[in-house]
Amino acid sequence: MNNILIRKAEINDMVSVLGLIRELAEFEREPKSVSINVDDLINDGFCDNPKFRCLVAEKNKKVVGMALFYGRYSTWKGKTLHLEDLIVKQKFRGQGIGKQLYKKFIEIAQEEGVRRAEWVALDWNINAIKFYKNSGAKVLSDWKTIQIDEKSIKNYLIKK
Repeated sequence: MNNILIRKAEINDMVSVLGLIRELAEFEREPKSVSINVDDLINDGFCDNPKFRCLVAEKNKKVVGMALFYGRYSTWKGKTLHLEDLIVKQKFRGQGIGKQLYKKFIEIAQEEGVRRAEWVALDWNINAIKFYKNSGAKVLSDWKTIQIDEKSIKNYLIKK
């Protein structure tokens, strides 16, 4: 499909992956929220105990999309995979590249025998929600994503 190669990311891809992460942050209206750098991605993704795995979509030897994911464990289901980000560069959207990345992620989930794959989507990202629903995924409305940032972690621990 459109001469796209979906492959496992390599260290040399991390500059492009960071660019995609920043593009996604812009899309999600949080452009100043990305605090990681290329060294973080290399150190965290290519160490003895990698914190994530990454697939890239390559067209004409250029990275145009990526899917970054990692393993989790559910006390109800056991092994799961969490898809942190799936992004295709703006000018390459609508060519099925995101669908190819998503399919490869789902294939990996099946190959690894996970009982659930999961991710989040912003409630205003209607196109993503429709895509995921059409794939057979359930969009849960009764669960809320909860986060605590670094500053709040420190403040909480000081209080206790």
